[in-house]
Amino acid sequence: MAKLDSRAPLVIDTHDLPRRAGESKKLQLKVELPNDLTNGGVDVQKGNPVEIELFLEAVVDGVLVTGDIYLKADAECSRCLDPVELEINANFTELYLYDDKEINSAEEADELRQLQGDLLDLEPALIDAVVLAMPLRPLCNDDCLGLCAQCGFRLDEDPKHEHEIIDPRWSILSQLKEEK
Repeated sequence: MAKLDSRAPLVIDTHDLPRRAGESKKLQLKVELPNDLTNGGVDVQKGNPVEIELFLEAVVDGVLVTGDIYLKADAECSRCLDPVELEINANFTELYLYDDKEINSAEEADELRQLQGDLLDLEPALIDAVVLAMPLRPLCNDDCLGLCAQCGFRLDEDPKHEHEIIDPRWSILSQLKEEK
């Protein structure tokens, strides 16, 4: 495990939080996103401002962190390809075990987070929460009709737009009709 840097924007120092169960502390952070995030449909660029409200509570085994995350993201409507600005609200709850608590298996090590001294890293929890809160297929509005599959015309401008499609198996009959 890499050593945490207390100056990193998503590393929280819990030194002021006594290690007695029930002690708590609220924090509000405004930071820049340290890395790009994507779920395939939505991309959030590194440096995007993120607002985080945290509630840290000392429990027997560690620090229980509950957080609400707010950020804006730019995306593309999955139906009409117009730009869409999304407001992403995500929340998470994570238990960070005290560093003197033992993690028994590799499987537990993947699932559990641990303090390093008094420091905890919010970045993995933030990534998990934000990526899961992103829509897989963002829409400019719920009623978006998308684009015409034949010509790319935006169907919201004319919902009755259509093309006469002739089954290629019958096209020879159309040619005979034109010959008469």
